[in-house]
Amino acid sequence: MTPQFSGLDDSDDEDGYGNYVLHVRTALLEAKKGAITALGEMAAHTGAAFVPHLETSMNCLSKSAENWHPLIKSECADAFPSLVNPSVAANHADGINWTKGDITGPNPLSPHTNAVVSAVLTQLLNLMSDDDVDTVGKACEGIQGVIEQCGPHALLPIAETCLKNVHELISRQAPCQMAHEDDGEEDDDHEPYMTSVCDLIGAFARVMGAQFAPHLGTFLQPICNFAKSSRPPSDRAMAIGCLGEIAQEMGPSIAEFWPNVFLPAVLAGLADEDENVKRNAAFCGGVCAEGLKETISAQYYPQLLQALSPLFGIDTNESDTSKACVDNACAAVSRMIMAAPNDMPLAQVLPPVLRCLPLKNDMTENETVYNCLLGLISMNNADAVANKTDIRRVFMEAIAETSKVDDEIKAKLSTALPGLA
Repeated sequence: MTPQFSGLDDSDDEDGYGNYVLHVRTALLEAKKGAITALGEMAAHTGAAFVPHLETSMNCLSKSAENWHPLIKSECADAFPSLVNPSVAANHADGINWTKGDITGPNPLSPHTNAVVSAVLTQLLNLMSDDDVDTVGKACEGIQGVIEQCGPHALLPIAETCLKNVHELISRQAPCQMAHEDDGEEDDDHEPYMTSVCDLIGAFARVMGAQFAPHLGTFLQPICNFAKSSRPPSDRAMAIGCLGEIAQEMGPSIAEFWPNVFLPAVLAGLADEDENVKRNAAFCGGVCAEGLKETISAQYYPQLLQALSPLFGIDTNESDTSKACVDNACAAVSRMIMAAPNDMPLAQVLPPVLRCLPLKNDMTENETVYNCLLGLISMNNADAVANKTDIRRVFMEAIAETSKVDDEIKAKLSTALPGLA
């Protein structure tokens, strides 16, 4: 081997045209990456004891974030959020109590925590504009974690720039995406970092609440572009899931977008061939009903119920995805009942829901489903009384020792059982 190529190792190969492609992944880079990982883990798990080391660690990570190699930048994006934890442990014994969308009250962050959060978010915001998609994805995850931990006061100083950056990403106009756009072809593969982008949009709704409403119109169409039938199933599921998170967090604030954005997306998703898309569409339809209540029930419930109906015929023995799909259909109908019971044909919808209970996969929906049934029983609803044998069977299975239902819910079901005898 000639001297000028003596540094090539087994990871170097030819690109098919006789030219060498150099994959730079040296031991030094691996050592740097490991050190950054260790720094982040120590900050995340040593609590207030790490506070004296925060300034040095911030300087170290900030310098490393300027490294040319994407492996190092991505690892820095992953580590930065952990620097917030020691200050929270030292200054907020019970965690940070913040209120969705409230930026008029006192800042719940201590001066020290506020300074650390500001420094961390500034660094993550810079990394969002990187040309490496993995780094961008990690930066989005980091910002999401920090603002969900620290609330709207943490987001406020960077909100304008952060919203702009995320809008560019979801619109495929960010620096890391321009190379793909330049080739004139639409990428038909799911890009994992876009899930992090959509999750951050959901976090905006979770943290900003109604304050996100003025921005909603600019985000919805780019999100829906990923729900088109031409996109891969993972993109469609991602987009519908994002709409569901927005609807859950913003409640009645989505009203103006219900008939032309949310409803068509839900109906298309429920008719999709992919069960993950159906599952997310069922969730989205349910939380829309929960937030909009009687404003949509009389006009739109028949459409929603008709679209949900086929999901109750899915064979749950096929896969966990099938089970989750049916579970979310049950939860959607439960939310619709609680939101507007007078507009639900309970005699028709209760039996298929009860046949699919207890839930088999998505245990996060237990509270929704059982609160609905308990509510109907407490109201002495005639249709619930007519189905009390099935309801009793469901409750008995839900309180069994092997059941995955939470103890608090089990206690409520046990209390209600005598009334079903």
